[in-house]
Amino acid sequence: MKIGFTNPTFFLAMAVMFAMAVALAHAQGTRVGFYARTCPRAESIVRSTVQSHFRSNPAIAPGLLRMHFHDCFVQGCDASILIDGPNTEKTAPPNRLLRGYEVIDDAKTQLEAACPGVVSCADILTLAARDSVFLTRGINWAVPTGRRDGRVSLASDTSNLPGFTESIDSQKQKFAAFGLNTQDLVALVGGHTIGTSACQFFSYRLYNFTNGGPDPTINPAFVPQMQALCPQNGDGSRRVDLDTDSGSRFDTSFFANLRNGRGILESDQKLWTDASTRTFVQRFLGERGSRPLSFNVEFARSMVKMSNIGVKTGTNGEIRRICSSVN
Repeated sequence: MKIGFTNPTFFLAMAVMFAMAVALAHAQGTRVGFYARTCPRAESIVRSTVQSHFRSNPAIAPGLLRMHFHDCFVQGCDASILIDGPNTEKTAPPNRLLRGYEVIDDAKTQLEAACPGVVSCADILTLAARDSVFLTRGINWAVPTGRRDGRVSLASDTSNLPGFTESIDSQKQKFAAFGLNTQDLVALVGGHTIGTSACQFFSYRLYNFTNGGPDPTINPAFVPQMQALCPQNGDGSRRVDLDTDSGSRFDTSFFANLRNGRGILESDQKLWTDASTRTFVQRFLGERGSRPLSFNVEFARSMVKMSNIGVKTGTNGEIRRICSSVN
């Protein structure tokens, strides 16, 4: 899949993003081009692997993006989410439906053949998340690398992850604990522009939510459509696009759906009903009277910030030879 760009604005945005990535990563010990000498093909191997799996199963793109988010919010961005075993992070309820572990394993196998013991699983996951956005026609950005892998993975630590019923105040507190502000929150939740959710995580909004009726924040005209997809007492595992009518493309239609009362998750719709986050939704949509923000550029900026949460560098952590087990 090739995507060509000739718009000077795009190249300016990319230059700004590169400068931001360098500045944000410097204090964390990661840097753009970390493997330039030790494993020069590292990023291309990860990208080609993600691309190959994406061709046969596009669902791995949102899966890898979610996996990276869930990894960073628990023990920092150290690939602890990849570790197998009883009571590890991947066994926790928020992570049981994540997809894409096989992509990371495939990339790791190829990297170990090319550069044994050099590229961390944490960096593979971070790069794969970026590549997933690009493959769904989102922005490309420079990813600082140099992370090392953690050894601790506990299901009990996943309480840090924002939940699908969570209030905006609670979400803001959880993001702030990692140095992420309200704009970062809205931008990163905007990653729900790609991917799906199971009916079990939102169907309660459609039936007997208040006074025997659906959640009043849902557009009444949208309720029958959602009830048809997720019947009462139906299959809770059925998957539904989080961004109705645009679930496979990285764009701003997710925010337009929130504005129109068509958010799927309760926590997502709250981005519109809460004034402190609605401002950023409006700015990402470029609404008249707001100060427009480029969603793609700001998403990439927030991803760089998030991907440096609690990173292990230097002599901290390790380079796992197999991502699913500690050495």
